[in-house]
Amino acid sequence: MNHAPQIRKAEITGPFQTTIEWSTGETFVTDLRSTIGPKREGDPFIALHDPAIFAQAQIDDWGDGLSWPGGLDLGADLLYSLGRQQAGLPTREDFTAWMERNRLSLSQAAQAIGMTRRMIAYYKSGARPITKTVWLACIGYESLQHEAA
Repeated sequence: MNHAPQIRKAEITGPFQTTIEWSTGETFVTDLRSTIGPKREGDPFIALHDPAIFAQAQIDDWGDGLSWPGGLDLGADLLYSLGRQQAGLPTREDFTAWMERNRLSLSQAAQAIGMTRRMIAYYKSGARPITKTVWLACIGYESLQHEAA
């Protein structure tokens, strides 16, 4: 897989909640309450506070997001990141922040955790999910750097 994860299947499983199966083989139960936000007059997402409308979620063409009547949609990249975050797994944003905190280029990050530059690029772009093992290597690297300082 050399592109961002795509939605394979989505099911509304509760108020503001969906279970999404991803092209990565992962499945996350994702709560969208914080993303949709509170009811605010004039906010287009106010319609999603109605359970009947929220239940009408459809997968966009090519699995690039979820859409609702009235042109409301949420992109797959946001949904995937939110699902991983809520599952306690690292996101591409976490990985990018780790690289920035440690001032690492793609090549330096690869060398730091014993990976290829290509895999680091995949993790940074979100094209591949960051495994717990890789994330633990990142944490270990950072911990050793702080000890050395």
